[in-house]
Amino acid sequence: MPAPQNALKAALDDGDIQNGLWLTLASGAVAEIAGKAGFDWCLIDAEHGPNTLTTIQTQLQALAGTPAQAVVRVPSGEDWILKQVLDLGVQTVVVPMVNTAQQAALVASAVRYPGQGSRGMGATLARASGYGEIVDYVSSANEQIFLFVQIESTEAVENVDAIAATPGVDGIFVGPADLSADMGFVGQMDAPEVIAAIDHVYERAKAAGKAIGTVVFDASDFQNQIDKGVTFLGLGADSFALQTSLRTLASKAP
Repeated sequence: MPAPQNALKAALDDGDIQNGLWLTLASGAVAEIAGKAGFDWCLIDAEHGPNTLTTIQTQLQALAGTPAQAVVRVPSGEDWILKQVLDLGVQTVVVPMVNTAQQAALVASAVRYPGQGSRGMGATLARASGYGEIVDYVSSANEQIFLFVQIESTEAVENVDAIAATPGVDGIFVGPADLSADMGFVGQMDAPEVIAAIDHVYERAKAAGKAIGTVVFDASDFQNQIDKGVTFLGLGADSFALQTSLRTLASKAP
């Protein structure tokens, strides 16, 4: 029995637009609600969300009963955290702050087993293999991994061609908040210079045949991002949606 098919990877490889939601509240209940809401994917954020391996596992279990595909953003590109997240059964990962091709190569190696990478051989005991039920997991897992690396610094923008050309990098994800801050435009993600840098990254990613991802919080910008080539589009976050809904509800109180 091989590793489960990564339906999100298959859709992105085909160029299909996949819309999703950022999960930052570290809640299995919220993950289950979001997974049933109609999103193609839900991303568990372990970089800025208060997540641990235990809360990530809880949310993966909640999402497993929904149509939404699970994605995890790790806090950094260290091989030990990537190994642990993958052993939980995650097949699509987003790695922040990848600034060079050398960093991209290390990350790409860390998410795949020897032959293509350096991932540790412990999944037989873990959720990824059904705790040993998927006997061919190790020999088939590499084919189902999808790796996004985040471009969110001036250095990364300058190195985007080399990063995108790195074997094992499947997608380029633009982090507009950190990129704008690194460029000297804190809180000004719509600054012309920032938009130009993002558009450049999109163009180079498309030229390299890589999927493009980003997250936006303004619904009026959704179609614009799709028109620019984004196929992995975050439509906001659970905390933002909850806050907006509750404020709207409270404003209607008599």
